[in-house]
Amino acid sequence: MISDTPSVEQLSQVIVHVTAPSFLLGAVAAFISVLISRMNRVVDRIQVLNDITDGDGVRVRLKADIPRLKRRADLLNTAILFAGVTAIVTCLLVIVAFVSAYYRFQHEYGVAILFVVALAAFILSLINLVRETRISLHEYDLYK
Repeated sequence: MISDTPSVEQLSQVIVHVTAPSFLLGAVAAFISVLISRMNRVVDRIQVLNDITDGDGVRVRLKADIPRLKRRADLLNTAILFAGVTAIVTCLLVIVAFVSAYYRFQHEYGVAILFVVALAAFILSLINLVRETRISLHEYDLYK
């Protein structure tokens, strides 16, 4: 049974192969933190606007911004979803690499496919962030 375990050289090779995905995983974690922070600000703004009474003639016009804020929240939610998919697929990639090394399977193709899937999900997350950022500045943001 001990002879079936991977050698130190094989494990070191797998560790080299999962270095880039590990950095990606760290970047995605930081990115998710940024997305959640932006989402919290949007939700807080929606709550403030919802607290404005209809009798407040000066500030009631600010409530017109709520649909735009809801659209931003939807885009951020989608971006968080895709970033989460990126993190999950990246973790699967690392697991596949180590399990493949243990059973002495060729892991390069599987890892490459998972890495491409992870990057595609990350791109989708970035696209949603860009879309949200484009609509984030609006005339209503100038009013407090």
